[in-house]
Amino acid sequence: MNLIHVVLLCAAAVGALLYAVDRRRPLLAGRYARLIVLVFLAAGFLAPFAWITCAAFKDRRVLLEYAFLPPLSAWREMINLGNFRKLFEPRTSLQGTIVFWQYILNSLFLSSAATVIQVFFCSLGGYALAKFRFQGRRNLMLFMAGSLMLPSMLFLAPTYDMLVHIGWIDSYAALLVPSAANAFGMFLFRQAMLSVPNSLIEAARVDGASEFHIYSRIVMPLVQPMTAAFCLIVFMGQWNAFLGPQIYLQSDYKLTVPVILSQYVSQFQEEYGMFLAGTFLSIVPIAVLFLALQKEFISELTTGANKG
Repeated sequence: MNLIHVVLLCAAAVGALLYAVDRRRPLLAGRYARLIVLVFLAAGFLAPFAWITCAAFKDRRVLLEYAFLPPLSAWREMINLGNFRKLFEPRTSLQGTIVFWQYILNSLFLSSAATVIQVFFCSLGGYALAKFRFQGRRNLMLFMAGSLMLPSMLFLAPTYDMLVHIGWIDSYAALLVPSAANAFGMFLFRQAMLSVPNSLIEAARVDGASEFHIYSRIVMPLVQPMTAAFCLIVFMGQWNAFLGPQIYLQSDYKLTVPVILSQYVSQFQEEYGMFLAGTFLSIVPIAVLFLALQKEFISELTTGANKG
C-alpha cells in the first residue's frame, strides 16, 4: 500500500463518517465528496507540470530515480542548475555561435508581433462585418466561413510557392503576413461587436468622430474580454507553432523554441534533463500570460455561455 492508497482510504473514511453523522441531511457529505473529486482532478491535471518542473532541476544521475523530488537530505547533491547550464552553453552553427536565449527571444518576438498584428486586422475586419452593411457582405461571410472548413495543410504548398516567388523564405514575414487577417479572428470580433449598441456608434458619428476613432476609442474598450481571450489564443498558437517555422525558416539563429527542442531530442539523446529544462522554459511564458489574462478569458467564456 503506497501513499496514494492511504490518502484515498482516509478520504473515503472521512466521507463515510460525515454521512453517518446525519443520514437524513447528507448535504455536508455531498459537498465533501465534490471537493475531494475536484481536488483529485486538479492534482491529476497539475501532476505533469509538477513533474517536469522537478525534472528540470534534478541531476541527470537521479532523473528517473524519483517520481518528483528526492528526500530533503539529498537536495544539495541532487537538485541543481546543471540542466540549465548545459542548455545555455554556446553552440556552433553555420551562422556563428548561438545561445539558447536567442531562440527564446525569437519565439517571444514572433508571438508578440503575431498577436499585435492579428488583433489589429481581425478587429478591424470584425468591426466592418458587424457594423457596416455593404454589397456582397453575405457572400463574403459565406466564403470566409467556408474557408474555415478546409484543412490548413491544403494551403501549405501554394503558400510556400508564393513566398518563394516573393522572396520571403527564411524571413519572419513568411510567418506573420499570411495569418495577419484570418477568418476565425474576424468572426470572433464580429460576434463580440454585435453586442455594442448601434445608437452609441450613431451618437459618436453625429458628434463628428471618425470611424477609426469610433473603432479604437469606443468599440474596442467595450470588447476588452474578447480581445484578451484572442490575444491568449494567438500567442499560444504562435508560441507552440512548429510546422511553419520548420518549413519557412532556414537559418539556425532565426529558429524558435519548439523547433530547436525537436532538434535537441536527436542531437542530445542522453541529455533528457537538458531537454526537460528547455521544455520547462517554454511553458513559463504561456503560464504567465494565462494567469495575467485568466479573468478576462473566463469572463468572455461566461458571457458567451449566457448569450447562448
